[in-house]
Amino acid sequence: MPTLPEWVRSLPSATLAGALGIEIVELTDERVVATMPVDDRTRQPYGLLHGGASIALAETVASLGAAGRVDRERQAVVGQEINGNHIRAVRDGVVRAVGTPLHVGRTSQVWSIEIRDEAGRLVCVSRCTLAVVELQGPGARR
Repeated sequence: MPTLPEWVRSLPSATLAGALGIEIVELTDERVVATMPVDDRTRQPYGLLHGGASIALAETVASLGAAGRVDRERQAVVGQEINGNHIRAVRDGVVRAVGTPLHVGRTSQVWSIEIRDEAGRLVCVSRCTLAVVELQGPGARR
């Protein structure tokens, strides 16, 4: 299993991804893999995986993948558009998202993300477009 880059391991955990229990499993130029539990944090009132949680997982995967493909000292990536088609309901367990780049350009990136349940069945398919923006000034990078 690939080791995560240091910059990923040093990201703050007090984020939406942390609150939802999202864990990054793999991050390379070719793909990003993350998992998320289906539990009280990620279910909607009817006991099913919340579509918004799936979209948060998809955007997390795309954003980290895109960030891995820019000069993080000079650039950041920000979401511009995301969509998702919810294919199958999930009540419990863990879902796994795999994101792959469709387009990596100078000013934008487009990522495709598939979320599957533990049996490998497609739960959600998503596409996320991210803008690559230049950081401004010496104190811009946190």
